[in-house]
Amino acid sequence: QVQLVESGGGLVQAGGSLGLSCAASGSIFRINTMGWYRQAPGKQRELVATITRGGSTNYADSVKGRFTISRDNAKNTVYLQMNSLKPEDTAVYYCAASARAYGLGYDDYWGQGTQVTVSS
Repeated sequence: QVQLVESGGGLVQAGGSLGLSCAASGSIFRINTMGWYRQAPGKQRELVATITRGGSTNYADSVKGRFTISRDNAKNTVYLQMNSLKPEDTAVYYCAASARAYGLGYDDYWGQGTQVTVSS
C-alpha cells in the first residue's frame, strides 16, 4: 500500500504565501501523476494542480499564475507553492497520487488533508 502525508497548511492573510508538501511512503513500486485537490465547506472537491512523473503540469484556471506545483521523484514528494492567496482559496487541501505498490496494480491514493485558511 501507499500512504500520503501532507504538511504545511495554516492560516495566512490575503496576499500572503504558503507552501504545502506531500510525502508518499510504503511499498511503492512507481508513482505516476501526483496532484493537489481542495474542498471548501459546502462545495465539491476540485482539482488544483497535477504534475506527471516527467514534470508536465496542469492547473485550475483559478490558480494559474499564483500556484506552482513541483515534485521530487527521488523523495516521492510533491509540493504546492501558493502565492497571492485569496480568501476563496480557503479549503482543505488534499494530496493525491496514482501509484503502484509492489504486487498490486495502479490505484489512486489520497492524503488526509490539510487546512488552508486565508483571512481577508
